[in-house]
Amino acid sequence: MNIAALRQSIRRAHQHEALHCTLARRLESRLPSLHRAIGLPPHDGLDSLSRFVAGYIDQVPELIEAAQAVAREAEIEAQIKPVMKVAEHFFLSPPTMLEGQEGLVGLLDEAYLAHRLIEEINDRYIVFVGQPLIPLDTTVANLVAHQLIGEPFANKLDEAVLLAVNGLLGNTLMEQVSLQAYRDRLLNPLTLNAWRRWPCLSRQFGVELRLSVA
Repeated sequence: MNIAALRQSIRRAHQHEALHCTLARRLESRLPSLHRAIGLPPHDGLDSLSRFVAGYIDQVPELIEAAQAVAREAEIEAQIKPVMKVAEHFFLSPPTMLEGQEGLVGLLDEAYLAHRLIEEINDRYIVFVGQPLIPLDTTVANLVAHQLIGEPFANKLDEAVLLAVNGLLGNTLMEQVSLQAYRDRLLNPLTLNAWRRWPCLSRQFGVELRLSVA
């Protein structure tokens, strides 16, 4: 895993944003059309969204690095490493559909691919194994990012994620000899403790999804 290259890419994107404010303009244009279920602080909505996007992007290399350590401790490297390699690939060698995107705006799309990949992998594991592979709750954060990216482009990114997941997993989970052994590893106290430091990302930056809003 090339964590240093991921972080260097993020540093360059922050430098680009400092010079050109591309993300700030994108977010400002999105504010009036955000779904009203997305709750923002009343007086600093734009700042909250900016912090959310920065955290959403910055978390990718941190998550990949942590996943490597957890995988070694829990002896599930064979399951986690391929997923993290694809997440890294989305960042360092993004699909051609992302060509021309620069700075944090471009990395928002790439981070969305990485986070959605993990969400989809977890969904498959929950169905077939009964436990997520990586117990990180990104659902709300991904819904907010989807809105910020905008349709139909975010839907195209979702399609790219599904293709990647199908390529990674296929029917292999259903073909495992011992699903109980999988569950035991995923529920190992060392594994669970290692993941507890990853709270719901959206709440860290004051962005919430009000599901009760019609």
